[in-house]
Amino acid sequence: MINPTPTVIPYEREGGQWTFREIRQQPEVWRHTRDTLSAAAAEAQAFLAPLLARPDLRIILTGAGSSAYIGQVLQPELLTRLGRRVEAIATTDLVSAPRQYFQRNVPTLLVSFARSGGSPESLAAVDLAEQCVATCHHLAITCNAEGALYRRCAGRARTLAILLPEATHDRAFAMTSSFTSMLYAGLLLLAPDALPVAAAEAVSAAGERLLDECEAPLRALVQRGFGRTVYLGSGALAGIAHEAALKLLELTDGAVAALSNTPLGFRHGPKTFLTPDTLVVVFVSGDRLARRYDLDLLRELKSDGIAGRVLALSTAPDGLDGLDALVVPGLAAASDLQRGFLYLLWAQLYAFHRSLSLGRSPDTPSVTGAVHRVVQGVTIHPLES
Repeated sequence: MINPTPTVIPYEREGGQWTFREIRQQPEVWRHTRDTLSAAAAEAQAFLAPLLARPDLRIILTGAGSSAYIGQVLQPELLTRLGRRVEAIATTDLVSAPRQYFQRNVPTLLVSFARSGGSPESLAAVDLAEQCVATCHHLAITCNAEGALYRRCAGRARTLAILLPEATHDRAFAMTSSFTSMLYAGLLLLAPDALPVAAAEAVSAAGERLLDECEAPLRALVQRGFGRTVYLGSGALAGIAHEAALKLLELTDGAVAALSNTPLGFRHGPKTFLTPDTLVVVFVSGDRLARRYDLDLLRELKSDGIAGRVLALSTAPDGLDGLDALVVPGLAAASDLQRGFLYLLWAQLYAFHRSLSLGRSPDTPSVTGAVHRVVQGVTIHPLES
């Protein structure tokens, strides 16, 4: 069980108690997520094995907002390990232009990620897939037993619904535990060899150490008051960069401008975003080739001297001499997807403290109420025949 809420609740007065707790609990929640999937292993294997054996199978990873970025993080690893057609397509794209994305005669596994399962696009994407694809199966990974997506998918033919532990169903506005736990579950279900038990425990242990040790440096960084932040990563880390930027936008209610890109793509125009008021964070890859490009850009940005600070996050010290770097111990040989869990913990905690520094309430950061924990105001229009 996850530890109960302590008698003294950190950041309760500031309105950040749930966000802080849900960031800090993640390494332990990942362990409980693994236990949940172990209990469902036989059912999952019976459902997925025949599908993944099909060479013509198309896998679409989908979700809205943060949940869409889960697919972007998973796609490179699954392409490599499954040797199948794997695509990350947001529900917001599938719903607005289903005929441009679904292919009727291509057998498809739609993998839906949803924290609440209550976003209108989540259910609509499932229904549209049924309309547009002749042979369609569904894997729904969600954190809410009461959500419309779980109720729609549980017990239906050609469908497997996976419900994660209750602690993953974030009470705060921003997705933290839910994001990393659904990412963890998607990896274990579709490519379990990518996260064996020993590696999974190493990730959790490194996460706990990072959370314990990074508070003081993060507070010092927050005091610099950077008004702009850039997150950069390649491969699986590109999706991590997108989610990190979104977390900062959400928790600061847009007061801090946040941008994400790849280290190579950043030079092609987005580099004009840099000012002395900009923090640049590069999620350094463990892939030998990608790492060279990361280091090239880090040295270039240091030489340019435009950004207020350029910080490298890495799990290995190789090539970082002379650079401003934070090396997370314990995962030197980890895959980029594995190290992405740690990078995101750091980014979530930075966004949390930056929110507090601006006088925001991280649990409910939107001052105007323009955005909500579960999206509102979406009308789903019927697909014309």
